[in-house]
Amino acid sequence: MTTKQIDCAIELAHTLNFRKASENCNISQPGLSYQIQTLEEEAGFAIFLRSGKGAVLTPAGSSFISELVKIKEELRRAVETSKNLSNGFTDFLSVSIPLRSALCFLPQIMKEFKREFPHVLLNILFQYGKSRTENFLGGKTDVMFGRKNAFSHIPHIEAHTIFQSHIYLMVQKDDPLANKIAVSPQDLAGRTLMIGGGSPPELKKAQDIVIDSVHVQTMNSEDHFTSLVNVAAGNGVCLSPGFCNDRTDEFKWIPITFGTPIDCALATRSDDRRETTRRFIEITKEIYEAHNDEKEML
Repeated sequence: MTTKQIDCAIELAHTLNFRKASENCNISQPGLSYQIQTLEEEAGFAIFLRSGKGAVLTPAGSSFISELVKIKEELRRAVETSKNLSNGFTDFLSVSIPLRSALCFLPQIMKEFKREFPHVLLNILFQYGKSRTENFLGGKTDVMFGRKNAFSHIPHIEAHTIFQSHIYLMVQKDDPLANKIAVSPQDLAGRTLMIGGGSPPELKKAQDIVIDSVHVQTMNSEDHFTSLVNVAAGNGVCLSPGFCNDRTDEFKWIPITFGTPIDCALATRSDDRRETTRRFIEITKEIYEAHNDEKEML
């Protein structure tokens, strides 16, 4: 299987049109057809069904294309990492986090790590949702940020608590609640509350307290980014962990008087005894401990 075959198959799956796909791949239509045909022969099943109107993905082809997209992304990352390693680095440590704000002191952590290990590439990967856990468990990353409770049931994993993230109400800066020091469930009566989006148990519990206490409208949100857009559009308000606060000053984050904080941790594999992994965890803890006054913002 070649990268040319992968590119042609992915592009045809997007356009379902041989002419458009061949133009986008900078290849002739017969050339595109040949790439698809040889790929199907190697795979042993039909990826596309041909018709006078173009192409249609078979069920097997749809699943296969999804995997090819992942392969292409992994290949791109492998090339980028290898290019960096070729620039004088002797080793690398991969750390996956869902958001830049998840580790708000990340630039300081990176600077200190570089000072101690100038020839080790610290590869920061921003991965949201299940892919972060899947890549970590599959050995594609070395350190993963997440909820400590989410690691407790996984064997051969060590969880290193970094901080407790409180839950806040996120509103527009001109919202009537924006000037309050703290918000109770009663303050949200009659409002629209964003819920769902794979909320962790601690956040879901806080949402349920509001829903059970007062009358609110609810709006399902696919993820945190969707909630941000809806809050910005004035469609509702949102309860969110402090580690999601990107500190752009676009929204007002108000402490709540209910709910429990989230224990946030970095996970490592128990068989990873490298000095670089150990020091990354220690440096992160040291920097967070040195900023005790700012940890309440998390």
